[in-house]
Amino acid sequence: MTRSELVEKIAAKMPNLTIRDIDRIVSVIFDKMSESLAKGDRIELRGFGAFSLHKRNPRIAMNPKNKQKVSVPARNIIHFKTGKELHDMMNAG
Repeated sequence: MTRSELVEKIAAKMPNLTIRDIDRIVSVIFDKMSESLAKGDRIELRGFGAFSLHKRNPRIAMNPKNKQKVSVPARNIIHFKTGKELHDMMNAG
């Protein structure tokens, strides 16, 4: 699902809001989620799942084209763990 599809689906369920208002709300939510993750905070949406940061240590990798070794620096990655309700919904039946 794309962002515009999300806005359209919300608009279909909330006819009293304009698409412009819904788009602003979605933007604010995504911006706040991004800011929280950038600070290292964990985001938990009950029934859906949780976003957190995991640290990857620096390592030596290989360029597959020329087989040269490349140093990959440490980095943070976003990890998502599904909530129980979403997990059960995806594995039902």
